[in-house]
Amino acid sequence: MTRDNNLEIARLQQAIGDHIGVGQNSLVFNFEPADDGRKVKLFLITVNPRHNQSFLFHQCEGVDRVSALKVMLDYVRTYKERDSSYTIQWSARGENQLQTSYFRAKNVLEALDKLFYDRDPNSITVFSVMLNPIT
Repeated sequence: MTRDNNLEIARLQQAIGDHIGVGQNSLVFNFEPADDGRKVKLFLITVNPRHNQSFLFHQCEGVDRVSALKVMLDYVRTYKERDSSYTIQWSARGENQLQTSYFRAKNVLEALDKLFYDRDPNSITVFSVMLNPIT
């Protein structure tokens, strides 16, 4: 990976964060080999500082890190037009406080997958999932 490639990665990550409207400290870019071993999967994770939980924002693939970031940037530019908005009310196990989180997803199952991404499904109790009105 060249220095120019690293600069392009940093530029794309900054553009994604700017478009979403959250600070760099609230985003995690996880890269993993794709199932076929020839591509790269990118998992964009958001971290909510209010309740210290992380959730999947979106996942995509590319032939390398730069191309995966370009695919992600294209997604964040258009996701509000593509995906429905969901409100999920939940509570972490052992806590008595109800939390509310918002997700963009194609359907309710994808919204729940984003909520449960990379965690034990028994660690969260879901109280409601609501499709938000189109505005």
